[in-house]
Amino acid sequence: MGSTTCWPSRPTGSPSRPTERDSALVIAAIPSPSSGSFGLGPLEIRGYGIMIALGVVVAVWWSQRRWVARGGTAEQVSTISLWAVPAGLVGARLYHVATDWRRFQGRWEDVPAVWQGGLGIPGGLAAGVIVGVLVARRQGISMGGVLDAMIPTLPVAQAIGRWGNWFNQELFGRPTDLPWGLRIDAGHRPTSHPVAETFHPTFLYEGLWNLALAWVLVRVDRRGVLRPGCLVGLWVCGYGLGRLWVESLRIDHASLLAGVRVNVWTSLVAILVGGAVALSGRDRMGAR
Repeated sequence: MGSTTCWPSRPTGSPSRPTERDSALVIAAIPSPSSGSFGLGPLEIRGYGIMIALGVVVAVWWSQRRWVARGGTAEQVSTISLWAVPAGLVGARLYHVATDWRRFQGRWEDVPAVWQGGLGIPGGLAAGVIVGVLVARRQGISMGGVLDAMIPTLPVAQAIGRWGNWFNQELFGRPTDLPWGLRIDAGHRPTSHPVAETFHPTFLYEGLWNLALAWVLVRVDRRGVLRPGCLVGLWVCGYGLGRLWVESLRIDHASLLAGVRVNVWTSLVAILVGGAVALSGRDRMGAR
């Protein structure tokens, strides 16, 4: 697997100056925070970490409510989360490092620095779900039931966590003059686009997609058209579809495989595997 940049080469010649129309559109753009962190006494609090933590809290709280409604206990969800959340963070970081390992050569001490950004969601979701299932099994809990209770909460956590990219001014898309373009400071722009001020807010696109996906998952779960535990397949497939779209817009540095971003390949696998699980789990007798 080779590693190369996906940013186009810097254009030759003097860049054109923004027009009055461009300036008007920039005024209507989504602003970026002036800083990704703030001080609290001797501590430096990073917005990226706050959004990740907030996403986890919301997911655990909602999972508890959904599982209690199915006859379980909030403590069971807390125990699962106590193991699944750290596993998810480790899995997300390892996925990021594995798919972009050249950037860590010579500075492997930066691998644990998750607060600086760099979490691969596919790795985090896979690790978190696997560990969660194992913990549920040790507790004697119905794995299918607890999966169906917790899975719809994960896209919501993802949607909240994506705002961490907004704080870091990272992982945005191509330049755009749309009124919802994201204003990026000069210090965070790719060298291939030194003049462009607004870019596609891919963090927002993915967040909205995930909220819609959560709604679909809840609806499907209520209708009972999938056998217990198979809702995870619909979630994986839906996430893969959304990520495939978002990856087509992003211009950040990425590792390539056969000339294609690794996350595109991961998304395709997620669509195929998740779709197969969901289709095989159809339960027409359970529809109501």
